[in-house]
Formats: sequence, C-alpha cells, structure tokens
Amino acid sequence: MKTINDFSFKEKKVLIRVDFNVPIQKGRVTDSTRIKSAIPTILKILQDGGACILMSHLGRPKGFEKRFSLIQIKSELDNILGIKTKFCEDCVGSVAEEASKKLSVGEVLILENLRFYKEEASGDELFSKKLSQLADCYINDAFGTAHRPHASTTVVAKYFENKFFGKLLEKEVLAIKKVISNGKSPVLAVLGGSKISSKIPIVENIIDKVDDIIIGGGMAFTFIKALGGKIGLSIHEDSMLKKSLSILKLAGEKNTRIHLPVDVVCAKEFKEGAASKVFSINLIPDEYEGLDSGPKSIKKFKEIILSSSTILWNGPVGVFEIQSFSKGTKEIGMAIAESTKKGAFSLVGGGDSVAAVKKFKLENDVSYVSTGGGAMLESLEGKILPGISALGK
Repeated sequence: MKTINDFSFKEKKVLIRVDFNVPIQKGRVTDSTRIKSAIPTILKILQDGGACILMSHLGRPKGFEKRFSLIQIKSELDNILGIKTKFCEDCVGSVAEEASKKLSVGEVLILENLRFYKEEASGDELFSKKLSQLADCYINDAFGTAHRPHASTTVVAKYFENKFFGKLLEKEVLAIKKVISNGKSPVLAVLGGSKISSKIPIVENIIDKVDDIIIGGGMAFTFIKALGGKIGLSIHEDSMLKKSLSILKLAGEKNTRIHLPVDVVCAKEFKEGAASKVFSINLIPDEYEGLDSGPKSIKKFKEIILSSSTILWNGPVGVFEIQSFSKGTKEIGMAIAESTKKGAFSLVGGGDSVAAVKKFKLENDVSYVSTGGGAMLESLEGKILPGISALGK
C-alpha cells in the first residue's frame, strides 16, 4: 500500500478524488462527515508545500444541473479547513487547465461535479486523461466510490507514476483487514437488515473467518421459516429458504456459531405507536409482523457482543427508524460501544448501521465507522475493489 506518508508533495499539484457526495438542503451541507474525513489528506499536501485539486461527484445529475453543483460545498469546506478555497466551473478542458495552472502552493481548488459528464461513470479513457493533465500526482481518498470503475476512481490512475492511498482510504482498508484477516479472536459479525439475499455473499466469505455470527432484523425470519417456525406476516424471502439451511449446515462444518433471535416484538400495524406484543420468534400469530428483537434476544446478543474481541456490525436488528421498534438496534449499538470501551475493535458499516450509530450518538464510541456502504459490502464479500487495485498497477 503506497501511502501519502511515504512521499513529499512539495511544489506538487495533487489531484485528489474525494467523496463530497453529501446531503444538501437549500444550498447548505446538512452532514459534513465526508468532508471532514478528507481533511487529513488535504492538510498533509498543504503542510508539505503542495497544492490540492479536489474532484468529486454529487448526486446523480443528468448533464449539468445547478442543484448538483459542488459550489454548494465550498463554504462548508472553507470553514472546516480555515482557508478560502477556489472553485472551477468545470472539471476538464481549458477552464480547468487554466485554473490548475494558476494554482499556487498552499491553495485548494475544487473542480465542478464529475458526473456532469457521462464519461465519468463510463470510465472514458480520454476524459480520464484530461483529468490527469491537471496535476503531478494522484490520490484516491474516496472509499465510498472505490467499488466503481469510474474515470476518476480507477482509469485516471494509469496516467500517474506517483499515485497513493489517501489517509481515509488507508484507514478503511486496514479496518476491514483487521476484522477479516487479522482480528483478535473471538471475532463476531452482527448482520441485520431486511433481506438475506443481499448478505449471502458476505456470510459465505466470512463464515470461516469469524467465530460467531448474529443474524437479526428481517433476514432472521427467512432462517426461522426454513427451520419450520411460524413467522406470521414477517418479512422473509421464500426463494432463500434452502440457502438459509445450507448456510446453517456450512457454519456447522466450519465450527462457526450462528445465533438467531429467540423472541421478537410484533405488531399488527407497521407504524409508530402501534400496539405491540412479544412472541417467541417461531410462534408468531398469523396477523402479527415481527418488527424488533425481543428482550430475551437482546440479552443473548449482548452477552455474545461483550465476550467478543473483534466486532463487525452491518445492518440493524429491527425497524430502528420507528421509535417503538428501535430498542433492539439501540441496545446492540450500546453493547458494541461497551465492548469497545473494554478493548474490543469494532467496525460499523453499511448505510443503515451508520445511520443507527449516528441516531443513538454512538459514532465516537466504536473503533471505526466506515464511510462507504456499497464499497464496504463488496470488500466484505471478498471482492478486490477497482479503485484500490488501480493504485497498485
């Protein structure tokens, strides 16, 4: 892994792929987490005596759309960095080349939204080459898009001799490696969410790398039904019943313990304030739907979490967005935080899990919160991400 710590960027213009795909309302950034994550890499370049050219996408525009312009993140970045950045109204061509040429040591230039050009997502060679002509070195610090073979994340790297992992990308890769490759035993994966089909590749890849797997949320009902349980109206996937049984069999062969919920909070209506009851997870009445982990399940899961030394959390164990059914996910998060405090390494990733730790204000109480949903999932599936492999070529 070629990191920016191994190089001096003095008098170098550095093209950095950042992930500034942040939520914006009325022209203002409402969550600056991703912007803050890029700051250590930017500061390293500036402290070395170099200049930064930042490129990113924002949303999914169809051609040039003002509402997706990256000018909207400029004031937020200025405030966080403590300097006035420059903005270029294009990301390639004569305007971008002139802006790059005028850039002085210690300055930061933000390029306009890469996805205003369809060539970005298609990985177009000429577009990639035009981007490369703006700088002397290339850094990828956008883990959230490292699974995309786009021009700015993958193809552009071939035009640089000096190309590096940014500080964020380095931390993401090492955090996943710490869980999957060299995690201190016992290693636990807490997997939740609604669909087992989206998690099958992860389970199959990690099943011989972890000691325990907690399966919660909606995906647990598919396992319970496959085992002959009555799940009422609970979400499940009939097409995955045989696969569920094969996973349980594989876990037995690998000596990996799979833990399923034993009870569940149920309601007849999927809404805030709905009257709820607790049932054994395999004895849910026909008119009820399972919406959260029950008290016995929470107790069981917490004991496993508190006895683990390495923890991966991907997916909630209930409908945490609705207050009435958020207790299971909150308790899981608090147990992971407690285990972390006692010395465990904990990695949280996936959109819903990250949203949960933020909702319950636990993001500073776990070891690492991943910035990349899809990229993290593909890493956990054992895939080599194109944005990462491009840095080694």
